[in-house]
Amino acid sequence: MERDKKAAIVTGASSGIGRCVSSRLIGLGYRVFGIGRKFDDTVLFNEENFCPIVLDILDTDRLCAAAKEIAAKNGISILVNNAGVGYYGLHEELNPKKIKEMVRTNLEAPMILTQQLLRHLKKNRGYVIQISSVTANESSPRGCAYGATKAGIAAFSRSLFEEARKYGVKSAVIYPDMTKTNLYRNADFCEDYETEAYLMPEEVAGAVEFIINQREGMVVSEIALKPQLHRIRRK
Repeated sequence: MERDKKAAIVTGASSGIGRCVSSRLIGLGYRVFGIGRKFDDTVLFNEENFCPIVLDILDTDRLCAAAKEIAAKNGISILVNNAGVGYYGLHEELNPKKIKEMVRTNLEAPMILTQQLLRHLKKNRGYVIQISSVTANESSPRGCAYGATKAGIAAFSRSLFEEARKYGVKSAVIYPDMTKTNLYRNADFCEDYETEAYLMPEEVAGAVEFIINQREGMVVSEIALKPQLHRIRRK
């Protein structure tokens, strides 16, 4: 791989939104370093410009070491913090382990990875894109803690933009509504059968492309994506 090829890091890249974002960025000419706990042998992961990084983002030491190694050898111009986990139900029915996992995955790890890469992103006038959730801006009676972590990463994105905009860094946040991914594997609900009631991961990837395709000097800082219908299905 050529040293001067523009590069991106995507977390949660093994499936769902992260996989689609990685594929989209490869199509745009980026070398993508995809972070995930495991990868299969499908076409994307045999792609020449996809470099799988197998690690758990909750392993802070390994996460930081990987970020430093990638940035030392590549011109990182895009970071997409996509990895996320959600537990749903009444708050009193959660437990400290689940709450801690959501806080660390959805909020702590993205902030740490951004911190590790920010000097490189300033140098390359790059993008930091957070995949949040519509629950960041709405009440979520059966997802209080999850919504709080997503509101936190959105607040971080807004403040980061104000801090780093003078260095050319573009900080943006995307708020997807119900999307057809495995995020709801721990919930007692999932997307409805009706296609107008959910988003596709490819559509969230399209929002990432829209953000990075703007002219230099104009920033799309927030995008909300919603299906036409507000409907879920109980499992």
